[in-house]
Formats: sequence, structure tokens, C-alpha cells
Amino acid sequence: MAASLLRSVFPPIHRTTVTQISRRFHPLAGQSLKEIQDQWATPPSANLVPIVIEQTIRDTDSTLIVAQLLFLEAEETSKPIHLYINSPGGSVTAGLAIYDTMQYVSSPIHTYSLGMAASMGSLLLAAGERGKRHCLPNASIMIHHDEFNTEPSGGASGQASDIAIHAREILRVRRLLTGIYQKHCSKEGESEAEGLARFGMRLWH
Repeated sequence: MAASLLRSVFPPIHRTTVTQISRRFHPLAGQSLKEIQDQWATPPSANLVPIVIEQTIRDTDSTLIVAQLLFLEAEETSKPIHLYINSPGGSVTAGLAIYDTMQYVSSPIHTYSLGMAASMGSLLLAAGERGKRHCLPNASIMIHHDEFNTEPSGGASGQASDIAIHAREILRVRRLLTGIYQKHCSKEGESEAEGLARFGMRLWH
């Protein structure tokens, strides 16, 4: 049941077989030692260095990843950037900083899920270039965002006006994240409204 539900919600992710991994998991795979050394001898080869997101996504992590993305894009805009994700999620604002940078750079970004890509981790996985998003055979993907499903007030305290402001912000971010998933993971022939309803139901219920 869980597997079929995931497939219905996240169709664009490609689950790579073990045989394919040995050929494509890293951009240097399948090349001779001399070819690898020749590529590393020139500055554009910096784009072959993968960016790894692991553990909880925090502000300090996002700052470093944003800097890496901007550096690699400045080195060679035509070469892809490879982003490997093993994260249970984390700060929404930190994750959105990485997401916005991924959309800003002109280099194509290939994303890979290994271990786990949950919450903001799954959003960054989905933000990769369509057709270049990969999931390893034993990786897990979860799009549910628990940070917005605690108390009715979202954990806010204080005056009623403060709680109302916090509640409106939660709803705004929910709509924003739902729209991002719909944008990157829409099904062929599916309208925007249908996509928003599909992800809204899976993300917040």
C-alpha cells in the first residue's frame, strides 16, 4: 500500500538498478585512470566533485551548499552538478535557500537519493532536472512534512494575535511547498489544480 502510494505521488523519480549504478552513480564511473587525471587537471573538472547533503538540513549546512553550487556554476555553466541526498529533512528556510539556488544556477543539476530523502530532503531531490533524478534501490523517500503537523497552533505561544500570525505563516509555507512539488512532479496530462490537490492531500493529511 505504501509503495503504491509513493509511486502515485512521486512518478518522476527513477529507481536505479544495481547494474546501472556501477555505470552512472558517479560521473567519473567507467573512465580510465588517465581520463580521470586529465579531467582533474583542468579547472572545469571541479563540476565533477559531488555535493552531498547528509543528516538534518540546518542554516549552516545550507550556506555551505549554496556557496558550492554558486562556485561550480561559475566554473563551468554547461556541465552538470551532482547532488547526493541522504537527509531526514530539517529547517524549511534552510532547505528553501538551497532550492532557490538550485533554480538560480544555469548548470543542470542531477539529484540522487541514497539512504533517505525525507521532508525537505525529498523536495531537494524533486528539484533536480527532470529525467536526471535518481533513487538508489534501497533508498527511502518521504514527502510528509512533520514540522507543520504538531499542534493546531504549530507550537506558537503568546497573544492570540501572535498565534494568528504564526498560523497564517504556516499556511503560506504549506501552499508554497505544495506548489513546488506540483511544479517538479506533475503527471503528464494533469492540470495544476489536480496536481496541487494530489500533493496537498499527501503532504498534510
